[in-house]
Parts: sequence; C-alpha cells; structure tokens
Amino acid sequence: MTNLLHDPRAFLIAIASGIIPAIFWLWFWLKEEDEDDREPIGLIVISFIIGALMVLIAVWLERSSLNFIKDNTTKIVVWAAIEELLKFLGVALIVFRTKIIDTPIDYPMYFIATALGFAALENFLYLINPQMTDSVVGALTGNLRFLGSTLLHAMSSAIIGSALGLSFYLKQYRSIYLFAGVISAIVLHSVFNFFIMKGSGENFLSVCGFLWVVTIINILIFEKLKRMGQDIPVQN
Repeated sequence: MTNLLHDPRAFLIAIASGIIPAIFWLWFWLKEEDEDDREPIGLIVISFIIGALMVLIAVWLERSSLNFIKDNTTKIVVWAAIEELLKFLGVALIVFRTKIIDTPIDYPMYFIATALGFAALENFLYLINPQMTDSVVGALTGNLRFLGSTLLHAMSSAIIGSALGLSFYLKQYRSIYLFAGVISAIVLHSVFNFFIMKGSGENFLSVCGFLWVVTIINILIFEKLKRMGQDIPVQN
C-alpha cells in the first residue's frame, strides 16, 4: 500500500480496476428493470456506497473470527455468511419499513446495487494490499478476480432479493422465502470460494461456468418478477 501512495498512477489504476467492473455489472442489471419504473438513481448510489462501507465491517469481523476458527472449510462458510448478512443489512437500512419497494423486481435491484458496492471496495482493497482483506478468494489473480468475485457478490445477493420479490404477494410467507434466500446465497458463496481455494484457481473456468448458470436462472426469475409487477393494481 505504501508504494501505491507514492505512485498516484498505480493508485488510480487500483480505483478504476476495483470500481469499473462493478459499475459495468450495475449498469447491466439495472437494464433488466422496466424502463417505465426504474429506481431513483440517488437511492441506487446510496445502496452502492452502503455496500462498500459494509466491507470495512466484514474485514473486522472476518479477522476477529480467526481467533475462534482454525478449520479452513469452516472459515469459508463463516466468512461467506458474514458477507451475505452484511450486504443484507445494507439493503435493510434503505428499503425495509419504507415505501421504496413498489414492485417485485425492486428487491433484487437494491440487493445487487449494495452487493456491487461491496465488491468494488473489496477489489480495491485487495489491489492496494492483498493482506488488507485476507480475502478467501485471494487465490484469484488479475482480472480473474473481477470476472468471478464481482459477479459472485451480485448473484448471491440477487438470490435474496429474488426470494423477497417472489414473496411480494405472499407476505405471510415472506420470512420463509427470506430464510431460504439467505441460506441459498451463503451456500452459493461458500461453494464458489471452496472450489476456487481447493483448486488454487485452476478450476476457475468450470466454477465460473456454474456461476453463469446461476446468473441465467436469475435473469429468468427477473422476467417473472417483471410480469408479477405488471399485475399489481394501479392505486387511485
């Protein structure tokens, strides 16, 4: 990190390399929303920033957990849970107990924005000092990290958002959908990190292939959520 502070060009490259992939994915997923009912850009930016701030808490919690966890597999699961729950908390600070959510697809949009903010700062911190984040996916190097971990964060959080979206008309079952979404996100995150670490990055392409399958499934769910949103009666 010291060298980067004395090299403004390298520091700017680290910022760009950490943020640009996240911005690209944010643009991509926001395009999935209905053009006539897009979320306020200000709230999306706030979600992105809150997600980034959650990284600082995640780093502290993950390092603290090393005092109690010695097994690598347990560490992978616990750290995945920490990150997914913190991203969920970031979304909760913005959308829960408010009237921001008015269609089913709004949920995954805010989850994705928060997750990509998390990924952006995590990538930046890893670039300026790999030891700063002690990231489980530190086995990934160069652009492989951005191709994998950034999309992973977006898709794992999107699972939670999609679960809440699917429960839009089923408020009595929302806690069940939420629980299933959180568990699924933690499992996806853990499985990705486990196989990356097990193969020391060698099986990255096969693991990312699985991640893209999850991405396609999420896109199909988004289409269902958009159709559900069209069925919402207009308030007079």
